[in-house]
Amino acid sequence: MTSRTAEVDLEDLLRQALDATGEHPRWTIDADEMWCRLTPQSATPRKQGWKLHVSATSVSAPEVLAKALDVLLREESVFKFARSLEKVGALNTRATPRGSSGKFITVYPRSDTDAARIALELHRATAGLAGPRILSDQPYAVNSLVHYRYGAFTGRRRLSDEGLLVWFIEDPAGNPVEDKRTGRYSPPAWAVSPFPAAVQPAPRAGREPGQPVLLGGRFSVREAIRHTNKGGVYRGTDATTGRPVVIKEARPHVEADATGCDVRDWLRAEARALEKLSGTGLAPELLAMFEHGGHLFLAQEEVPGIPLRNWVAEHFRDVGGERYRADALAQAERLVDLLAAAHAQGCVLRDFTPGNIMVGPDGALRLIDLELAVPADDAALPTTVGTPGFSAPERLEGAPVAPSADYYSLGATVCFVLTGKVPALLAEEPAGRAAQQRLADWLDACAGTLRLPDGTAGMILGLMKDDPAERWDPARARAALRRTERVPSGQPAAAPARGDAGHDATRAAAAGIVDHLIGSMTPKDELRLWPVSTLAGEADPCTVQQGAAGVLAVLTRYFELTGDERLPEVISTAGHWIAARTDTRSPRPGLHFGGRGTAWALYEAGSAVGDRALVDHATALALATQQPTPSYDITHGTAGSGLAAAHLWQRTGDPRWAELVVGAADRLVADARRDPAGVSWPVPAEAVTTEALLEAGASEEAGKRYLGFAHGTAGIASFLLAAAAVSGRRQYLDLAAAAGEGLAAAAVRVGEAAQWPSQAGDVPTAPYWCHGSAGIGSFLLRLWQATGDDRFGLLARQAAGAVVERASRAPLTQCHGLAGNGDFLLDLAAATGDPAYRTSAEALARLIVAERAHRNGHVVFPNEYGEVSTGWSDGSAGILAFLLRTHHKDSRHWMFHQPG
Repeated sequence: MTSRTAEVDLEDLLRQALDATGEHPRWTIDADEMWCRLTPQSATPRKQGWKLHVSATSVSAPEVLAKALDVLLREESVFKFARSLEKVGALNTRATPRGSSGKFITVYPRSDTDAARIALELHRATAGLAGPRILSDQPYAVNSLVHYRYGAFTGRRRLSDEGLLVWFIEDPAGNPVEDKRTGRYSPPAWAVSPFPAAVQPAPRAGREPGQPVLLGGRFSVREAIRHTNKGGVYRGTDATTGRPVVIKEARPHVEADATGCDVRDWLRAEARALEKLSGTGLAPELLAMFEHGGHLFLAQEEVPGIPLRNWVAEHFRDVGGERYRADALAQAERLVDLLAAAHAQGCVLRDFTPGNIMVGPDGALRLIDLELAVPADDAALPTTVGTPGFSAPERLEGAPVAPSADYYSLGATVCFVLTGKVPALLAEEPAGRAAQQRLADWLDACAGTLRLPDGTAGMILGLMKDDPAERWDPARARAALRRTERVPSGQPAAAPARGDAGHDATRAAAAGIVDHLIGSMTPKDELRLWPVSTLAGEADPCTVQQGAAGVLAVLTRYFELTGDERLPEVISTAGHWIAARTDTRSPRPGLHFGGRGTAWALYEAGSAVGDRALVDHATALALATQQPTPSYDITHGTAGSGLAAAHLWQRTGDPRWAELVVGAADRLVADARRDPAGVSWPVPAEAVTTEALLEAGASEEAGKRYLGFAHGTAGIASFLLAAAAVSGRRQYLDLAAAAGEGLAAAAVRVGEAAQWPSQAGDVPTAPYWCHGSAGIGSFLLRLWQATGDDRFGLLARQAAGAVVERASRAPLTQCHGLAGNGDFLLDLAAATGDPAYRTSAEALARLIVAERAHRNGHVVFPNEYGEVSTGWSDGSAGILAFLLRTHHKDSRHWMFHQPG
């Protein structure tokens, strides 16, 4: 960024404009971290309507704002703008969500008439200035910075059918409708536009019904591979040759810097790299570079095969850990040779990652997505754009072009191929352990299940040294690989002994999590008691899944097991915070997203600290008539509500809970779908109602028969086992056994490991609690205990094989990861008396602890998205629950425990 641009303060421009016009007394100004918002004293609040957006780049933003203020300060409409050039840049990155990108200024007109008039004036005022197209909106005119869409003016949110908080507007009848912010202009059918006849949207590559798109007069688009803010990537056909092609699109002004360079320049750089590598077989052949509708396109030959990232997951799934190990070592050698060959051609790649390498049908590797590649002697500007975990640390800080940065990426990519992932090492505050040592600790924790040849971990660490000058080059890495001795097939894994040090590390991590949960609680916050990640959507702040109830339950258990004197006050405060925000009149169904899961947590908390008010509120919440639901599952539906009732019956003996258990079980009996393969509960059509699901192609969701614990057969049947224990009714046990038969038929065995697809007939999914082996195995284990049928016990053990085999690849959490997997292994250890399962669970705990980060005396962990969360399903609470069980022979959360 030039010094002149960097010195511009957008809020100073506002103050100058207010002083110049004398309008200051008429406006109220407030600001948060992102926005500066102006409200006229005469403002008439509106909940929704046609709103305006004005785009800009980091360079053009000062002039766009100055010209827009000339218009807006004369008006009576509320507006806001991004308060700094840094925030403007954040709105325009290639990674910005397409539904929010580019929106530098937002105007909330007082009326539709004002909207049309202000849009015209802003269009004229900003004509000729630079800014990206806003994908969620309609442009006011061709090449205009002004856009419009119909949406919410105030932040009104409600829970969707999936239990996630969504923004909403109201239709003319007053019914709530989700206000979706997607990468496509799609106004409600009933919203009448006050603007002039709409211009045609900017050209969008893709297939229109019955009419293929022809780009550059030569390339017919067949389908989209992906859409991002920077543009799409498409498959198509070269009309001149009939050969398959890949076409990449770059939109103007995305990721623009102070010099005016943007992603179009990246695409030009990729073309130069392809030309440099032409004829080598290392990369696709460049076919054409052309503009279409102001967007830049690059056409290249389509490379057959799959990305290395996909190969790692799919090949392991299909061949099992034993064979994969040998294939992965061979792939590592190919990676070393691929990078060495690119460097020999004078190319520094700057983004050598599993997503940018294709594995051909013959196993050969080729480079793709070379937009950051530059000649080794190029004086190209440094860039901070890269892939976290794979890009060298100095690269992400703007270091000059250097081959040594590629060595780091080679090490990370080899690590990914051999172990299944690169650990997410969160920054420590204050800076503590070196990244090199933390990576070494994690690789050491992997040793028990990976059985890699001696020297392999040392090679990875050599390539990924913190100091670029000390990193191994490809020649040294190749020599190390060729010296390694392959582990003979069938040799048993030898997990390293943990000893007291390992147990102490786990205890210290658990205590550090508790410190974090206590320190991060914000009872004065009306919206959220503990911080959570919302990248996958934001749930009710009081529920088990992602809310305060999940954290409360684990802190209650920690207090019961350890007697930590700090916790009674924390538990009482959290419990009353939740009670004040849970309505006992009509709670939502389900365990993880519903009221009865929250009631479960409140009941245990109140009992633990002797708070009768919490126990009474929990009882009222659990006994309240729930909202009707078409869903059957544990997380959202009837089975989850019934499971919570079964737990409360077991705790109290109150017959009212037993009646709720029987009512839930009877519904499941009535709605079960029986066929020769077993029994299942297909997703009802009425459960698929959200526009989000329909847009994602989930109009076919209705009728799907999910198998897993969270959303399907295993969880539902696990509740039926509980219902049989509560009621003594044989029909519930028989139906659970029939469900087990269906799960047995759907199992996919590779070696000694059993895996399952999300639904019968699909390829197997990862072995987690939500859909895979850990959750299904948890049910089969209980079915074996209830029936004595050894087939189900054997299948549960084979499910554990899949869990252990995949340990190094997994995230850390309960829903999708090591904590939930480890809880299943501890269940097996308790049920079978086999200490090997506890040993395996402790190995998983060691993997978790190796990814910890210390922050101001607390211990935190990354979730699947590399963020810190406290939640049960995706964060520290669920991890703490598992770590506690490795030291205390304690029962598993959110499960019914059969009477002895």
